[in-house]
Amino acid sequence: MAQHVLVPVDDSNRSMQALEFACQEYPNATITALHVLDPGDFYAATGIEGGAMANYDEIQQHQETQAENLLEQAKAQASEYDVDIETDQVIGGISRSIVEYADEHDVDHVAVGSHGRTGASRILLGSVAEKVARRSPVPVTIVR
Repeated sequence: MAQHVLVPVDDSNRSMQALEFACQEYPNATITALHVLDPGDFYAATGIEGGAMANYDEIQQHQETQAENLLEQAKAQASEYDVDIETDQVIGGISRSIVEYADEHDVDHVAVGSHGRTGASRILLGSVAEKVARRSPVPVTIVR
């Protein structure tokens, strides 16, 4: 039985379904909801227009605030199952950060939501869940 389950969360229904899965299947384990802030999103949030530089620190702070709100929602969701969870956020590439976090924090299972892409969109965009499943040092459950 898993002792520490990692659940990457974003603002998708699938990630919340993965959290619900972890709460139902591993109620006695330590569950950590992890949100990864992709630095590419800081630069994509605004562009350079008319020679004005965007304030990336301000954008990053906004992203971190949104992440904190999302993690609070995850705590509330878990509390519906009478489960207290830990939360954390990191900055980096999403799939790589999830795998590194699992490796560095004694995680023994990952439950990740699938966004359900198929066909060409999956091939072109890739799948975070698939990359995590391929690279993870521990078992991964993909929740659909």
